[in-house]
Amino acid sequence: MKKIALLVSDNLLPSAENARPDVFELTEEVGKLRPALAALDMELVDVRWREIAERAAEFDAILPLFVWDYFEGNEEAFLGAIAKAEAVTPVFNSFDVLNWNSDKSYLEELEAKGAPVIRTITVDCVTKTNVARAFETLQTDTLVIKPTVGGGAWRQVLHKQSDPFPAADTLPPEGALMQPFLPSVLEEGEYSFLYFGGRYSHAARKTPKSGDYRIQSIYGGSELTYTPTQGELDTARDILDVLDFTPLYARVDLLRGLDGNLKLIELEMIEPYLYLPHAKGEAGENEGAKKFAVALQKRLERLNAAT
Repeated sequence: MKKIALLVSDNLLPSAENARPDVFELTEEVGKLRPALAALDMELVDVRWREIAERAAEFDAILPLFVWDYFEGNEEAFLGAIAKAEAVTPVFNSFDVLNWNSDKSYLEELEAKGAPVIRTITVDCVTKTNVARAFETLQTDTLVIKPTVGGGAWRQVLHKQSDPFPAADTLPPEGALMQPFLPSVLEEGEYSFLYFGGRYSHAARKTPKSGDYRIQSIYGGSELTYTPTQGELDTARDILDVLDFTPLYARVDLLRGLDGNLKLIELEMIEPYLYLPHAKGEAGENEGAKKFAVALQKRLERLNAAT
């Protein structure tokens, strides 16, 4: 049986003093992935990402799916550990993909290649001057300001033009993205389309609690299973098709733009929650988990054939 390392951040460990309130998502997801992989002779083993550089030789593959603290000032250490581990054992997605995807300025690159992306301005740091310029350039009175390296709405700010300038300790600590706030997140929600091995698996529609705009569960957001239209699937496919590689897993996060069309808000290929409850089936019979397992098995078979 092949051993697969599932990388986990310290704030998701049972012994964590400051455990994330959404640690239940790890339990739920692993409860579906572990038996699905076991059915294909793969054993999923939880490993602290901080230990993987030294332990890489113990495993046949490495999945960084629960590194939910890499963006909290740990990016350099995380990517360094992955680079060392990949020299020994295959990482999915690869170091090159993780390195590229860790900085959300990739949105500008995707837009330049023709992907339908929410209009985005990237800055080295947030200042009153570039915020004022963003309001003008993006023709909006409300901005979403988020770190270029971030996740889960960490150090993310919703800033209205008429409000006082946000406190420094609430803003991104370094590089930032500025995007126009789209009211569709309140009315319709955000969509997540999941792809494994380049093939569509399932989707979820995520909505914030009343009075908030953030859709994550830690802020009271909720999710519904969603069946995309063919046009919506075509939009997500168009986004993935601008890539010059096929990731093992990708989550395409979309919001409805003012023109009525879906726009890319993020393309998650490092540690996306996979929303497996919104694929049919429980435990190891979950269709999303099974598709993930088959895609991983095929990657490993191709690697073995190449060697």
